[in-house]
Amino acid sequence: MKDILLVDGYNMIGAWPELRVLKNKDLELARNKLVEMMAEYQAYTGYKVYVVFDAHMVEGIGKKYHNHRVEVIYTRKNETADERIEKLVHQLKRVDTRIHVATSDFTEQSLTFGSGALRKSARELLIETETTGKGIDKQVKKTQKKQHSTKIPLSDEIAEIFEKWRRQR
Repeated sequence: MKDILLVDGYNMIGAWPELRVLKNKDLELARNKLVEMMAEYQAYTGYKVYVVFDAHMVEGIGKKYHNHRVEVIYTRKNETADERIEKLVHQLKRVDTRIHVATSDFTEQSLTFGSGALRKSARELLIETETTGKGIDKQVKKTQKKQHSTKIPLSDEIAEIFEKWRRQR
């Protein structure tokens, strides 16, 4: 089963504390941070992620591009992110595909749920991205630990001494 996540970009930016603060200083930076977070989420979960932004907040109306392998979509003039997400749900819906829509907009949640998509609130997605970040950190540490291992078992104390010697060179 293939999973797709459709994200209402400005809804997440307005709902997530870190991005909300960033938005007040630099909206473009907040958008980029969201896309970066969604790229990590995509890499960790295997979901295909689409982030949809309303065009009224940015130039380049109707634009679509890839950033970190995340599909970033800016709606056309007079088209809301909610409308574009509804269209995407219908376009991407298949028997072997589960579509999740991340928004805290109750009306949008109801419409997408009625179309067969699964709902995910901004808070739920934030918690999942935080969990994803922790999972990635854990995997990185595990990989680093494996890379530092030797065929001869060493105590932590001896390994630390060898590491100091190595760095002195």
